[in-house]
Amino acid sequence: MRGRAWAWLATVAAMVALSALRANGQDAAATTVTAQSAQDASVDDYRKHLEALAALTAECAKGRDKKSCDVQRVGTDDRVTVGAVPNAEKRVVRYDWLRVLLERAQNPDAKPEDAKKPVQVGDATLPAPKTTTELLQDAQKRLADDLAQAGGAVQAAPVHAAENEAMRQVLAQREFHRLQTLNPGQSAYERAMSWLNRIFNGMGHLLAGAAWVGRALVWAFLLAVAVGLVWGLLQLERRWRVRLIADASGPAPTAASARDWQLWMADARKAAEAGLWREAIHFLYWASISRLEAKRLWPADRARTPREYLALVAPEDPRKDRLAALTGSFEHVWYGGRSASEADYQRADALAAALIQGSPATGGEVR
Repeated sequence: MRGRAWAWLATVAAMVALSALRANGQDAAATTVTAQSAQDASVDDYRKHLEALAALTAECAKGRDKKSCDVQRVGTDDRVTVGAVPNAEKRVVRYDWLRVLLERAQNPDAKPEDAKKPVQVGDATLPAPKTTTELLQDAQKRLADDLAQAGGAVQAAPVHAAENEAMRQVLAQREFHRLQTLNPGQSAYERAMSWLNRIFNGMGHLLAGAAWVGRALVWAFLLAVAVGLVWGLLQLERRWRVRLIADASGPAPTAASARDWQLWMADARKAAEAGLWREAIHFLYWASISRLEAKRLWPADRARTPREYLALVAPEDPRKDRLAALTGSFEHVWYGGRSASEADYQRADALAAALIQGSPATGGEVR
């Protein structure tokens, strides 16, 4: 069973290593292009940015290398203010398409015979995809069109006052009375989720120019998964080993509870009938210890001294005082060498009866 566990562990480790190598190879083959955060820009700033992007695209189409097609030169996205009124609407103009194209343009085009080959999809024949050179030409035309449109003021979005009023009238009808607005808790949840999204987007922007951070995160994740699998397999193997060991049933042979407390009491009665008061008190003490140990007042262990047994009883336990008195009587006559009388035995018998029965000492026979 242990050999099977280690074989499973070796298989999982090999799979994790293979996944890591594939992820590393994909990272090395292509650099992830991430959009930059948008910044506020006026119409003039937007127009100047378009002019710079048009010049960058033309330079990239001519050079076709990492310097002329540097993705970082695209800059941030633009958040253009629409109109000149206070609190005017802002529109975000993103350049992700241009960043991806510049990243692709750093490599030469495919062979002409491969680039112009049609694509067969089932019974349909699709035209061959455009080459990067053609895409750069399209990008220059698109930027030129955007620049022409930015020559005039950007028109604000129409205010649909009539439509909004019609919608309010519809929602005011009887069948829509059960509609509920968002409560403060739901609104707070949405704000929290938006805050988390902004944090993760910011982290993505920071990682745009550091590809090694992404690879480090992938390796760290794979390492955490591997460590978790190893830990889980070790736990399973430990449980299997524990199951192979037979559970110990009952107390140890040398424990006081290994001998039934009734047998200790029977020996005490016999010793008392023979006038052996010292031995009778000895048997009464161990009858009490056996009974308390059988009730799991403490773990079974014969190696303890009478004072150690007494120390295991909680101070607030009502049996504490009775066990202390019986322990003192037992120690005086058994270890102290003092002679015992019938009166000593009667007092020890009453204490033992109270401890065994779990009730106030009453003396008499124990049944």
